[in-house]
Amino acid sequence: MEQLPAITDYPHNISVIDARYHRPGRAAIHLITEGDKAALVDTGTRFSVPGVMAVLAHKHISPEQVEYIFLTHIHLDHAGGASEFMQHLPNAKLVVHPRGASHMANPVKLIAGVMAVYGESEFRRIYGEILPIPARRIIEAPDNTLIELNGRPLQLLDTPGHARHHYCIYDVHSASIFTGDTFGVSYRELDVNGLEFVFPTTSPVQFDPEAAHASIDRLMALHPQQAFLTHYGRIRNLPHHTSQMHALIDAFVSIVQHTAEMQDRQPAIIKEALQDLLLEQLAIHRCTLPCDTLLSLLQTDIKLNAQGLEIWLEQTIRQPKQGRAAS
Repeated sequence: MEQLPAITDYPHNISVIDARYHRPGRAAIHLITEGDKAALVDTGTRFSVPGVMAVLAHKHISPEQVEYIFLTHIHLDHAGGASEFMQHLPNAKLVVHPRGASHMANPVKLIAGVMAVYGESEFRRIYGEILPIPARRIIEAPDNTLIELNGRPLQLLDTPGHARHHYCIYDVHSASIFTGDTFGVSYRELDVNGLEFVFPTTSPVQFDPEAAHASIDRLMALHPQQAFLTHYGRIRNLPHHTSQMHALIDAFVSIVQHTAEMQDRQPAIIKEALQDLLLEQLAIHRCTLPCDTLLSLLQTDIKLNAQGLEIWLEQTIRQPKQGRAAS
């Protein structure tokens, strides 16, 4: 019998399920139920599927009751399990940004891009097999798409910045937003006296700081009471985190811009500067975890953020853009 992954249940029939991605508490799959219908937000990888199916059975939700799988975007820690879930959930429709829909129907380019980074054997170890999803089961969700889960309205908002194929979900019923990666990363180990620590994710290859700022402001204009992050789970204190996110996006950009004139720009320089910045901010946050523990928690994010920032800088150098106007 499949052992249940960690589950945290919240009011308004929202549950956070650990996706078992790399380590506990790294990535979440969110379950929304309304009456006798259910939906999943993001999918983890195919290795997340047995645990989630066990959770559904534990909650007496049949596979036929799952109506929708929402992909906030198609990075594989969010979408890698989609094709496997679709085989287990016969009535589910996959709801995806128009820029990502074709990659779900024909994932060849998506797989090739990730394999180019990890290599085939490591790709298979982390993500397993990713199969095409029939186009008839895919719903493309342009900006302001409204989907009702058994009468519960879920508004999908185009929110680029982390990726151009990203949307967030506003749940009117709970005044919550499901943010994917748009509102950054927040690990529960870093909470201090009920206050979370949130920082941006700028992983390759479509980071756009101007769009990221605008997407955060758009979400906050809805006055949400809480946010559910894929990395990881529920956060509150959103006005505080909004200020922090804006400041850290600008600080990340400043770090990489300072390397623009270096003839031999080394990724290690960007990584070290990001590491120093985050450790400094965590000290201000009054986090008392040992430095080695913090670096273990953050090392993958720091590496990916550095790579994404470097790609953004190269794109900016080739095609300069006007910076965000001061607010």
